[in-house]
Amino acid sequence: MRDIDVVVVGAGQAGLSGAYHLRRSGLEPDRDFVVLDHAPRPGGAWQFRWPSLTYGKVHGMHALPGMELITSESENGRPSSEVIGAYFTAYERRFGLRVHRPVDVRAVREGDGGRLLVETSEGSWSARALISATGTWDRPFWPRYPGQETFRGRQLHTADYPGPGEFTGLRVVVVGGGASGTQHLMEIAEVAADTTWVTRRPPVWNEGPFGEEQGRAAVALVDERVRRGLPPRSVVSVTGLPVTEATSRARETGVLDRLPMFDRITPDGVAWDDGRTVQADVILWATGFRPAVGHLAPLGLREPGGGIRVEGTRAVRDERVHLVGYGPSASTIGANRAGRAAVREIRQLLAREPAMA
Repeated sequence: MRDIDVVVVGAGQAGLSGAYHLRRSGLEPDRDFVVLDHAPRPGGAWQFRWPSLTYGKVHGMHALPGMELITSESENGRPSSEVIGAYFTAYERRFGLRVHRPVDVRAVREGDGGRLLVETSEGSWSARALISATGTWDRPFWPRYPGQETFRGRQLHTADYPGPGEFTGLRVVVVGGGASGTQHLMEIAEVAADTTWVTRRPPVWNEGPFGEEQGRAAVALVDERVRRGLPPRSVVSVTGLPVTEATSRARETGVLDRLPMFDRITPDGVAWDDGRTVQADVILWATGFRPAVGHLAPLGLREPGGGIRVEGTRAVRDERVHLVGYGPSASTIGANRAGRAAVREIRQLLAREPAMA
């Protein structure tokens, strides 16, 4: 058992932001706070992105606090996993954040003397406060449909997407109306024998500008949900799909012609109750992710609505716990701001509550 003031769980954008602000406030890594990350190397969830997601295709990536994200035009064609992974590596080194990895955080529960007990694959920590910055990548959402287990082809999720090459000459059904689904579909359509796009709701295309005002409005909608203890909604459900030159072309050529969600899965494809069928070799579930907060379950933070109610970043049911990168702070710029806000409150908590051995 090791005593520490603050445990940061996760070293993606949100976790590194929190760690940076902890250090800037005067706390020292491994003496006052520790950063635990289950990934094998720096880069957060970006390190697991598919190779065809080049840096030039990434939208809304903001620099971490205190260090510019400077890239050249030539890097736009490199995989985003490499570009952002290298940036995160340099960031950790510049600020001496000493991330412990790979470390799995298995549970956070009530400890002794008003402290939190953080159980990990590296042993246990007794902490006065916790920043949970675990994102969503580890919880891909797989919907269930009748007949799913009978399908003779391949089923995979965005989390396992290898890039378009493996779909050459195949018939592919892409499920999901988010940005990942449309990106996968446009790539796969160039090499597949046939593609079909299905979504639960008709896609909403955002053809107007999306500036700061629209961004604040979107964040406010997400914030309103988590304040009520409801699970955060997907980004696209709030912002709509951006219209780009590529999506406009795909809509014109029929690649982005959408069908309503099928009713069941058959051994050879998918089927609707109206008699329509589509044969498929692959079903790709681009159905999003859910917050990875299972390690917090022993603390009983969930509300009846299924989410964790937060005020700013602080869990309403436990002021020692801050969720950064959750709900309204899930964007990269939102995570930066939330990291600063969480540390401000944690410093107040540490000053108010004396340390106990």
